[in-house]
Amino acid sequence: MTIDAAPPLHRPGLTPPSLPPTSLPQHVAVVMDGNGRWANARGLPRTEGHRVGEANLLDVVAGAIEIGVSELSAYAFSTENWRRSPGEVRFIMSFARKVLRTQRDVLHSWNVKMRWVGRTPRLWKSVLYELREAERLTAHNTGLILNLCINYGGRAEIADATRAIAEDVAAGRLKASSISEKTIQRYLYSPTMRDVDLFIRTGDEQRTSNFLMWSSSYAELYFSPLPWPDFNRSELWRACEVYAGRERRYGGAVDKVLHEEPGQAGDPLDDETPEDHEQ
Repeated sequence: MTIDAAPPLHRPGLTPPSLPPTSLPQHVAVVMDGNGRWANARGLPRTEGHRVGEANLLDVVAGAIEIGVSELSAYAFSTENWRRSPGEVRFIMSFARKVLRTQRDVLHSWNVKMRWVGRTPRLWKSVLYELREAERLTAHNTGLILNLCINYGGRAEIADATRAIAEDVAAGRLKASSISEKTIQRYLYSPTMRDVDLFIRTGDEQRTSNFLMWSSSYAELYFSPLPWPDFNRSELWRACEVYAGRERRYGGAVDKVLHEEPGQAGDPLDDETPEDHEQ
């Protein structure tokens, strides 16, 4: 697939699984890993993996729309990725700029609202311009929210939020005693971002790599052995099915022994006496 040939929103013969709305992840975050290894395994330069991987994102976006996901966050370029070779960084920045320019009309036609999440420093001005244009074009769309995380780092986001909060406290605009989790949320790059329900990483790596650390606190993790260029909408649907089968407790617990009352055989309270509690 080339970046000039967008996948169709609906593919003949491909139908997403029917999941109850209450079992469907509303916000899916994806770490698109394995592009370089996918290319090298085929005797191709790493840049070719990025080319195929970026184009593949549109197929996953289409799959998210079809199954009913409300928000999708894609880790396209991290604050740590600047450590890569200058040639690879130049390719990724140039290619991201071209993808944004050529595919935003497709995403707009799909009613997708595009948002940029990340830091301004070091980001190419031409890429930032295309991101802002994509946001402007799709600002009033009401479908899937696509967060493009470019020049993003989870620790950097929390550090930037903390710095802004400290500045407002020093200026008297905010009381330190009133700072809560909701306060911190307001200072993040995207204050209206939902909490991540399903966190997907491809490429057979099992770590979160500094992505959406605050928003992913209670996310269900799904690690795919497939490199990102091989991860398509069907794989996204499979991850959603796995998510639907999990029990999310948010720190709580449910006692599944429903028919035993305290004091019955096997209950640890059986051997206790009032005197035990007085000791």
